[in-house]
Amino acid sequence: MSENANEVAPATATRRPDGTHRVVITGMGAVSPAGVGTDALWSAVMGKECCIGPVTRFDATDYDVRIAAEVRDFDPTEHGISKKEARRFERFVQYAIVASDEAIAQSGLDLEAEDTARIACVFGTGIGGIDELQSGFFTLAEKGPRRVSPLFIPTMIGNIAAGNLSIRYGLRGECLNVVTACATGAHSIGAAVRDIRHGYIDAALAGGSEESVSPICLAGFANLGALSKSEDPACASLPFDARRAGFVAGEGAGAVVLESLEHALGRGAKVLAEVTGFGSTGDAYHMTAPEPSGEGVVRAMRMALEEGGFSPEDLGHLNAHGTGTPANDATESKALLALCGEEAGRKVPVTSVKGTTGHTLGAAGAIEAIVCALSVMNDCVPPTCGFAEADPECPVSVVTEAKTGYPQKVALSNSLGFGGHNASLAVSPF
Repeated sequence: MSENANEVAPATATRRPDGTHRVVITGMGAVSPAGVGTDALWSAVMGKECCIGPVTRFDATDYDVRIAAEVRDFDPTEHGISKKEARRFERFVQYAIVASDEAIAQSGLDLEAEDTARIACVFGTGIGGIDELQSGFFTLAEKGPRRVSPLFIPTMIGNIAAGNLSIRYGLRGECLNVVTACATGAHSIGAAVRDIRHGYIDAALAGGSEESVSPICLAGFANLGALSKSEDPACASLPFDARRAGFVAGEGAGAVVLESLEHALGRGAKVLAEVTGFGSTGDAYHMTAPEPSGEGVVRAMRMALEEGGFSPEDLGHLNAHGTGTPANDATESKALLALCGEEAGRKVPVTSVKGTTGHTLGAAGAIEAIVCALSVMNDCVPPTCGFAEADPECPVSVVTEAKTGYPQKVALSNSLGFGGHNASLAVSPF
């Protein structure tokens, strides 16, 4: 570890050497293609389960792509959502609520005893209520303007997950919806971390949610050439594999409760992990393609490590964006080698959860931050489902079997979005 923050700050110090707050995770919740709850997610990832299957939500017979990573058999009324809320809230909002309920419960936050003006909600979605959007257009075209639902706008807009979460828990601090495509979940967490670090708030509910398994999304992504067209779910999402040919659309939500260490210790909370750094950069290159050298990704990772007082030599593992597209995985591999050096970069354990969950788009950064936190908490690195054939274009050490008994100082969780959005979260054991 470099001679910086984490060497000179003892575990009991609530401030960093620069005087800003340390930020910790005290609660986590997830809805994913593996099911409801972080336990289901963690079990599937560690067990190399593939949660991808045929599309069941609509008839995909005429589509080029007929598989996806759906949240199957999801009944919101079985998870604390009323029938009225289930009718009124789009799936991305329902997923966000169920994940957040779990995170709030694990955190033990007594919201009646808290100054809720000091607790923020930073919760994003890449696409928002796409089902309601598509349905509203059909209604307008087929039945006319007077038949469009009066709740069309507040049901569909992307910020309504954050809005409804704030209403549900009475969170009166900053209420934000971050939208950076597939980096949304990570940027939401990073934005909340910065707010807490600089004292604007004491705590935050942060994360991302997505309902992207829909006719218009599948058609658009498929026609863009972004999706795998494999008919075999086990051979569709192949991060870093030589056979990779696109991502698999997934859905779900990830939520974390973040607090200043001072606030968490003050109320006797159990600290799960620490967010020691956050890096955010732009490629300024292309609408959909990553900048080939990975320079922007390198800067984001370096920023995240340096904020925590770490050097690349301290990196325990990389939870990669790892979508299974030819361009992403090659670029991210180049970035890791550029960060750590050719020889050292080839040895850093790399994992991607997308062989298990598919690509959950706006939820991915939050779901993967949770997996990254669980990894450092449990001294391990999860395996990468779907990876079997190494690609010379991706000369990194992809983990194929769970790496256990492996304590780490810091791990990075990367998220990269269309438009050139790069986010990297540094997560450390507490």
